[in-house]
Order: sequence, then structure tokens, then C-alpha cells
Amino acid sequence: MAKMIAGVGTSHVPAIGAAVDHGKTQDPYWKPLFDGYEPARQWMREARPDVVILVYNDHASAFAFDMIPTFALGVSDEYHPHDEGYGPRKVPVVKGDPDLAWHLAESLILDGFDMTIVNEMTVDHGLTVPLSIMCGKPDAWPCSVIPLCVNVIQYPPPTGQRCYDLGKAIRRAVDAYPVDIKVAIFGTGGMSHQLQGERAGFINKEFDCLFLDNLTADPDALDAAISAHATNMRKEWIE
Repeated sequence: MAKMIAGVGTSHVPAIGAAVDHGKTQDPYWKPLFDGYEPARQWMREARPDVVILVYNDHASAFAFDMIPTFALGVSDEYHPHDEGYGPRKVPVVKGDPDLAWHLAESLILDGFDMTIVNEMTVDHGLTVPLSIMCGKPDAWPCSVIPLCVNVIQYPPPTGQRCYDLGKAIRRAVDAYPVDIKVAIFGTGGMSHQLQGERAGFINKEFDCLFLDNLTADPDALDAAISAHATNMRKEWIE
């Protein structure tokens, strides 16, 4: 049977990928960051997951504003890096695992989640940067990858509760997969940051640390807090 061996969370800042691509990871500006990543990379080398389910957000690359799925699951054999305006990243093509992907699609849909099944898509920095963070610059990625894209581009996004429940359903699906493989799940996105406006660049360290701690220590409390925030946002949007 398949076994879920780990969950990994990381940012996907495009500049991190550029530092990897241009050999700047040991420059004084970048070295502290990449030194901090080294234990995670060491884990990746030792654990050697067969498949990574990578939960990320597209940046209007594969999905423009004319079509925005809430949850999109890639079921293809491979995924090419997207050209985000400066040419595709020179990283390996991402190899998929269609058998496990279709098993996930069936299990999740029967579990009540309306997944968008994607047979062909490109992947932008939201997916490739986490792979670079964990794997460096290999000739080929050391594992298969199943992309799971979550809408955070267009309001309304899925609620925290819905995402939490989806995570539980993914675990059930992996546990039921009758193939002896090791599976890891990566989650990537932002914290309490704003890309533009008066709060651009503001970091709420206390909240960020509390959020990260509660991902494992008290996910139910974290979910309740996120759900309350989403309710307030919806009220403001309606008004």
C-alpha cells in the first residue's frame, strides 16, 4: 500500500528560483536562506519519496481569468515550465504519475470534492520553485509530481475548512492506493503578506510563527481562525 511519509511547507518566491538558476545560492545575500533549507534538502535525499503531491497556486499562467477552477488536479504524464514573460525556467520537465493522479481524482470526487481534472497544463514558479528549494539543480527531478492547484487569485477562494477537509481526503486516498510507494505532500504559498499597497513588505512575525506552529500543534484552532477571517472578508465584499 502507498504510504504518506511527510508534509513540507515552503514559500515559492520567484527570486529564490532565479537565485538557483543563476548560481547565486552562496552569494552573501542568499547564503543564509539556502543554508536554512539544507536540512530539508538532506531529508529529501534520504527519504526519496516516489511521488510528491504539490499543492500550489497558479499565477494566471495555466489558468487565466477566463477560467479559474477552485481545485485543479493534473493527471498528465508530464508538465512543462510555463513562460511567465521572460522565458520558461531552465529546469527539468516535471514528470507526473497518471495512475496515482486518477486514483486521487476518483477518490476525491467520490468523497464529495468537485475536482477539475486537467489533462494538459503548464506549471509556473508556484510549483517549480519548491522543487528547486528541495532538490537543487538536478538533470531530472528525483520524483514524480502531481500538481494540485488551488485558487487564491480570484475571490472567492475555498475556505480554510474546505482545504483542511481536502487534505484529510487526500490522506485517505493515498492510504487506499494499492501500490507500494512513498508519497509526500508539499504545500506552498504566502503568509501574511501583501504584494501591493500600504502593507506591501510588512511581516507579522508573531502571527506567522503562530500559524506555522498550529499547522501541527492545533490545526482545528487554526482552521477556526481562518474560517472566521474568511467570513469577515465575505461580509465586507458583499457590503
